[in-house]
Amino acid sequence: MSVIFLLLSVSTLVAGIFLAGFIWAVRKGQYDDDRSPAVRILNDSTPLAPLPGIADPIAERNKANQ
Repeated sequence: MSVIFLLLSVSTLVAGIFLAGFIWAVRKGQYDDDRSPAVRILNDSTPLAPLPGIADPIAERNKANQ
């Protein structure tokens, strides 16, 4: 029976530590901006250089349409 009380007290202590860590992270602003890091790569304005030896179908189609 004493093992149950030990496990309950230890698990309550661990849960309290995690709750305190979560509250600390929220107060420090860790969860303020959760949208823009995920879409930041989509707004990249620098074009990528084509790989050497690989044909670029979009560039070839644009040349054909001119």
